[in-house]
Amino acid sequence: MINFLKESTFIVNVVIRKAWEVTKRNYFSIATLCFLMFITSNASSLMAFFLKDVNKGLSILMAFFFALLYFTINLSLLKYIFHLLDNEEIDVSIVSTLPTRQQIIRFIVGMLYFMLVIIGVYAVVILVAFPFIYTGIKMNVITNIAVSVGIVAIFITWVRISFFPFFIIDKNQPPFGSLKFSLAITKGNFTKILMLLLVLGGFHVLYLFLNYLQWPVIAFFVNILSSFIIVPLSSVALTIAYRMMTGAYKGDENDIIHNIV
Repeated sequence: MINFLKESTFIVNVVIRKAWEVTKRNYFSIATLCFLMFITSNASSLMAFFLKDVNKGLSILMAFFFALLYFTINLSLLKYIFHLLDNEEIDVSIVSTLPTRQQIIRFIVGMLYFMLVIIGVYAVVILVAFPFIYTGIKMNVITNIAVSVGIVAIFITWVRISFFPFFIIDKNQPPFGSLKFSLAITKGNFTKILMLLLVLGGFHVLYLFLNYLQWPVIAFFVNILSSFIIVPLSSVALTIAYRMMTGAYKGDENDIIHNIV
């Protein structure tokens, strides 16, 4: 176990170091796309607030439009980072990395599959917990245990299938196939991914902790640092981690089911 953790830590160090080099060389382009995602997300919330009492149909339409715009920018960011990794000596324009209509549709369908899988995992946990009602154990105890196990199961599933957009952009995989490949490449890599997420999410946890201590000034500067440094770095780091996992993947499209669990 100790050796495995050492290996995991080493892999995380490699990913962070490579991500920092790529981010440092192309910071303004990557940060611009991250900033556009931030603006789109906040503009959507602001628009929903002003339109909620005006017209619900228009509010839903605008929410769909902003969600589509956010997804497009997100996919464009992934595609841009892939181009940076594959063509380090060639200048890449952001415009040339816009996703195709097919990729956007596949991503939206993939998101629907993603949510259905998450709901399905939670439903299975609840169904497994249901027979324990007849054991005499208090209902609130069973509920708390079922909810806790369900949350853990959802988190594990989320980590395992969250790389599906990478396959849509990088390998042009269909929605369901991209989820299967995400399950396959994350087999045996969960601890490494978790450690990477802990490192990348450390500043956000620190920000929440400082807010809890009621140190707003320090929390503000930590949030600024997280928004302008950690968020762009995280996007590159996860893309590099994906490339490392796909490079180490031994299965193929015809035998993928045996590499999922």
